[in-house]
Amino acid sequence: MEFGKVNYSQEIRRFAVVVAPILFVMILSTLDLFQEWFHFDEAQEISFTILIIAATLWISEGIPLFITSFIIVFLQIVWLLPAINHLNAADKQLKEGIFLSPFFTNIILLFLGGFVLSSVLHKYGLDRRMATWILKKTGSSPAKLLMAIILISAWLSMWMSNTATTAMMFAIILPIVAQIPEDNKFSKALVLSIPFACNLGGIGTPIGTPPNAIALSFLEKNSVHISFLDWITLTFPFLLVFLPFLWFMLLKIYNPGDLKIVITETVHRKMNTKHYIVLGVFVITCLGWVTTSFHPLSTGMVALIPVIICFGGKLLNAEDFRGLSWDVLFMLGGGLTLGVGLQASGLTEALVSMIPEQLGSFTLFAIFALVATLMTTFMSNTATANLIVPIAISIGAIGNQTNSMVLVIALMCSTAMALPVSTPPNAIAFSSGILHVKDMVIPGVILSVFAIVLVLIVGPFYWGLLGIF
Repeated sequence: MEFGKVNYSQEIRRFAVVVAPILFVMILSTLDLFQEWFHFDEAQEISFTILIIAATLWISEGIPLFITSFIIVFLQIVWLLPAINHLNAADKQLKEGIFLSPFFTNIILLFLGGFVLSSVLHKYGLDRRMATWILKKTGSSPAKLLMAIILISAWLSMWMSNTATTAMMFAIILPIVAQIPEDNKFSKALVLSIPFACNLGGIGTPIGTPPNAIALSFLEKNSVHISFLDWITLTFPFLLVFLPFLWFMLLKIYNPGDLKIVITETVHRKMNTKHYIVLGVFVITCLGWVTTSFHPLSTGMVALIPVIICFGGKLLNAEDFRGLSWDVLFMLGGGLTLGVGLQASGLTEALVSMIPEQLGSFTLFAIFALVATLMTTFMSNTATANLIVPIAISIGAIGNQTNSMVLVIALMCSTAMALPVSTPPNAIAFSSGILHVKDMVIPGVILSVFAIVLVLIVGPFYWGLLGIF
């Protein structure tokens, strides 16, 4: 009974921490204090209140993140929509569908297809086959092994869940780590290389991580259409710099000395027809994504190919379908519909008007990069992107650098990884028991600072040369 009382008390405190600021904000809104302080109209005040509620729930994670998305939709339809229509003329009345449609957009389908590919590759062990085959080619060199693990982790995270990739890679390398003497710190380099490479690998493709999808969705709402191949062109060069830097940094901090690595031979079952079909589906889907400029199908429609074939051809079953990351999809939808509310209420324009006009583009870039990095260090990168991107899109218009600013935020959301709580891959690595917090903080901060400097200095210039947007 005493154990139950302790848990109950903890839940009460957690509930109070989350609810107290929400009630405070609701009271301020009811008293129309936001209208008085910031000169908002009724719709803008309500939208601002919903934004703070969403931020509080996402940051605190007091309830599941996808439930916050449903709360956003509920509040926007029953509270914000009537206020907007009350202020609008009769011919500009909005329907509730404007807040529901973001849950089934082209980007949502794109991520659904990515989840299905991840699931089918893992179910048939093809992800593990690819990883172990490459590891066997590294020989006994610690430096080569570290580079191989970084490249494999990053490559797989470009196409599948970075959390799933981390779990799989740890199953492969933990026997290797167990062979390393306790007094050799290189084991920490191997353990850190997986989550860090998985976090970085997500920037390489639109389906690599949710912040990419959020950035693409909001850009599309601004009539900026970036294809799958365009995204790779915009971001992959940074990945080519980040990964060698990660490798060099880990080798310097956790020098292996004269250590020799032994790779244990792994026995796989013989490839059968289903394995080859899965490989074919993976190749066809990837080709469809990178060649969207040559055929009439959107990336979302291409993403339906693996969904239809894998489930229609019984490569995956109903249990696999239920196991997909639906919570992430709803989380994405909630962020997109929050952005719709911010724009429909005119709140984004009101926030833009508060920004001093003398601030240059580089200053704005730096501010948003730092905010995104700090927030992602302590909370979900998806939640961070959901909160910052809608505001950045409006503010970016000051320097006519909207698209570049959104890309900066997306990249920063994937390069902030200084704490075990920063990302699920970090948490998995920390749970191994091999690391102390400082082992992750030092290289994590170095990598985050390097990413900020590189993206701020090179990013806008490089993207401007490409002429994609």
